[in-house]
Amino acid sequence: MKKKKNYFIHLFLVLILIVISITGCSGKKANMEIPDSATGTNVSGGQANSVNTVLSESQVQNQVMDSSAVRDKADSNTGIAGTDGIAVEEDKVQVDEYGMGTLLDKENNGLGNYNTEEYKAIVENDFVSVLNNPLSTFSVDVDTASYSNIRRMIYENQPVEPDAVRLEEMINYFKYDYKEPESGNPFSVNTELSDCPWNENAKLLLIGLKAKDIDRKECPSSNIVFLLDVSGSMDEANKLPLMQKAFVMLTENLNENDRISIVTYAGEERVVLEGARGDETMKISSAIEDLTAGGSTAGSAGIEKAYELAEAYYIKGGNNRVILATDGDLNVGITSEGALTRLIEEKRENGVFLSVLGFGTENIKDNKMEALADNGNGNYSYIDSLLEAKKVLVEEMGGTLFTVAKDVKLQVEFNPEQIKGYRLIGYENRLLNTEDFEDDTKDAGEIGAGHRVTALYELLTADSRQDIPETELKYQTKEQLPGFANSKEWLTINIRYKDPDKNKSKLMSVSVDAGIYTKSMPDNLTFASSVASFGMLLRDSKWKGTSSYDMILDNLSRINTERDEYKDEFVSLVKKMERFNPDYMHPNVDGIE
Repeated sequence: MKKKKNYFIHLFLVLILIVISITGCSGKKANMEIPDSATGTNVSGGQANSVNTVLSESQVQNQVMDSSAVRDKADSNTGIAGTDGIAVEEDKVQVDEYGMGTLLDKENNGLGNYNTEEYKAIVENDFVSVLNNPLSTFSVDVDTASYSNIRRMIYENQPVEPDAVRLEEMINYFKYDYKEPESGNPFSVNTELSDCPWNENAKLLLIGLKAKDIDRKECPSSNIVFLLDVSGSMDEANKLPLMQKAFVMLTENLNENDRISIVTYAGEERVVLEGARGDETMKISSAIEDLTAGGSTAGSAGIEKAYELAEAYYIKGGNNRVILATDGDLNVGITSEGALTRLIEEKRENGVFLSVLGFGTENIKDNKMEALADNGNGNYSYIDSLLEAKKVLVEEMGGTLFTVAKDVKLQVEFNPEQIKGYRLIGYENRLLNTEDFEDDTKDAGEIGAGHRVTALYELLTADSRQDIPETELKYQTKEQLPGFANSKEWLTINIRYKDPDKNKSKLMSVSVDAGIYTKSMPDNLTFASSVASFGMLLRDSKWKGTSSYDMILDNLSRINTERDEYKDEFVSLVKKMERFNPDYMHPNVDGIE
């Protein structure tokens, strides 16, 4: 009896140990926390089951080492880049009409990461009557951010935001073979005229400015403040780490006469380095490389401090500039576009120029960065790769940092006897009132050393079959306006500019007639028109006419782009879009026969 009792006791103890073992294991499983790298939160219990089979969009992107890897590994069937063999559930992928795939998050019913990018709305220029509007006035624009930004969207297989497509910035991204300026002039004026590729009833006019080059050894000394955004929104591989590498590259091209200060801003501004010599490369590079991201974005406080340092180390006759690097997501202090613009307008009066470098995706505030650069006597570039950083901060360092002419305005006067209508392609955000042209207090764009500025006009000659809206005027008919009857001139290009250290403008004028017309389109105009046509397709312009990707590629095949890596890449970009849109062809513009 005693043995039997001991047997049941041992059996009971064994059962208890088994129960404890089972509940202990399940308890560990229930309480095991799995970090979600995309959100920084913890996923527990049953939620962890899906982690091994479905990755968020940001997790997939983490498999990509650089932009070239994305391009090479993009799946030709779905267009989903960077998955590198990782399995993704079919119901997590949305494929659009062009076969481009987007990873979805069921809980958000959309993109796994919310896209909060902001762009200023573009109201596209229309054709206008020369009789009613004989003058077309605008500020030059040497910004290039739009092209590199939409290039990023295309290579990442994202839909292109129409308001991100600024045609003038796309065209001005590239170099053109313009003549050098004559002695005493800061830039040359170049013109080309041929038939418009997408509108058989129009001519296409190119106006190109080429600024003088400055030998780096002859450049004035620089007083530069690096104003770097290190807020939490910059804590991504294509933001702070890329920004650090970009500025280290710039640092390697400075000399002992330059002065460098570094201001960072997150929850508050901080002076990291003040007045260092340009040849103290290790000191400057170390300060940059030691930066980490975190906190909110008190951008306005950083701007105030950066300009304060720029003024403290001001070099008379030198290049005094603040270089702002950010994703534009300012959320503490002055945050609105209007208030930031007024702040920059106030600061520019002290002779300090501003360059803006945009970084990152999904939350970039393009509208704020463009406004800051446009109103701060500066330029705006978007950095999507180390190659782009090298282009902006090394190859085009003179244009980025050294201004040769400021407040540059163009005013084109058309002869109604020869031209009945025109349309300026792009520059919608840079239009000026007629009276602004001669107003030296009105701010306009800057041109840096070696910069090229290109503007395109569609022109309707007097005998064009395309109708143009026109208001009949009692006192302003062609017959009543003297001086036109015997003039063969089509138009006159008037340009006002100021020397970098002056406040009074100078005037240049160039007249254009039919003599510059060529049936065979010149190389500069061929490439510029191809970029314009590409941009009009991307933003689905109502003036795209007969544009198609095939037409663009056909035109580009007539010129040699292989000697220019950036133009050659553009050809590849068009080919990529053509593959997704093989039959993409638009009907003629309304009103064109």
